[in-house]
Amino acid sequence: MNSKRKWVRKALVPAAGFGTRLFPASKAIKKELFPVIDRFGRAKPVIQAIVEEAVSAGIEEVGIVVQARDLFQFKSFFQQRPTDHYLEKLAAKQGDYIDYLDTLGQRVTFLIQDSQEGFGHAVFCAREWVGDEPFLLLLGDHLYISDTDQSCAVQLVEQFEQWGKSAIAVEPTPVETISHRGCIVGSWIKPDELLAITQLVEKPDVDYAKQNLHVEGMAENELLAVFGMYVLTPQIFHFLQVSIEQNQRDRGEFQLTSCLDALQRAEGMIGCQLKGRSFDTGQPDAYRQALIEFRG
Repeated sequence: MNSKRKWVRKALVPAAGFGTRLFPASKAIKKELFPVIDRFGRAKPVIQAIVEEAVSAGIEEVGIVVQARDLFQFKSFFQQRPTDHYLEKLAAKQGDYIDYLDTLGQRVTFLIQDSQEGFGHAVFCAREWVGDEPFLLLLGDHLYISDTDQSCAVQLVEQFEQWGKSAIAVEPTPVETISHRGCIVGSWIKPDELLAITQLVEKPDVDYAKQNLHVEGMAENELLAVFGMYVLTPQIFHFLQVSIEQNQRDRGEFQLTSCLDALQRAEGMIGCQLKGRSFDTGQPDAYRQALIEFRG
C-alpha cells in the first residue's frame, strides 16, 4: 500500500459533444439522455447510469461538462422536481425514487464548454472546479458493466489509491480496430491485470501499430486500447494548458491522449485491465448491444 495514499473525491464527465453518429435521433435529444434499462427493469438516461457509476466508487461530487445551450435539459433532469400533477401520478410507487434522484442531483455541478474543440479541451474546462486533487474521468456516452461485485470505477480507483499514480483502464482490442481508438503500450507488472505504461498514441495507423505498439505477452492480433475510464492527477491540466496555448491540435482538436503521454513521462502511469466491459453508446450498434447487456 502506498504510504502517500490519495483519495479520489471528484469525478468529471464530459458531455458536450454533438452526437453526430446518432443523427437524427441526437437532433431530438442529447445522446447522454438516451434511455437504457437497468437490471432492475428501470428506465434511465445514460448520464444517470454514469453518475451512479462514479458514486459507486465513493465519489462525492460529479462535474458534467455541457454546452450552454444544453444546460437546461441536463438541469431539468438532475435538479428540477416533476410538476405537482406529475408528482401525484408518481407518488404512490415512485416517491422514494424521486427523493433518490434529488439526492443524486445534489452531487452534480454543471461546467460549460463554450466552444467544442475536442476531448482534451472539454477536460481542461474543469480545471478550476477540479482544483489540486486527483479525479475520476468517465466518458459521457459510455456505459460500464462490471463482471464482479465491484463496479469498474471501484476497481480503477482502488488501483490509483494503492499506487499513487494516474491510472487508465485498458482492454484488449483486435488490431484492425485500433485506428479508431487510443492505444496503450507498456510492460506488465501483473500479466493481463496491471502494466506500467510507457506510451499512449491516439488512433494510430494499423500498420504502424502492428510494428510498434504491440505489448509483449499479448496475442499477435491484439493491442491494448483505452477502456474509457481514467483516474488522473491534477498535473494533467498543466499539459493541457501547454497544448492549448501552443495550439497543438490533432485532427483539428485538442486531444487528451498526447497530454496523457506527457503526464506518464513526468509522473509514471499504470494501466489496469478491469474485470468488466464498456460500451460506447454514441455508436448505434454499440448502443443496441448496451441496451441488451446493461439489462442483465
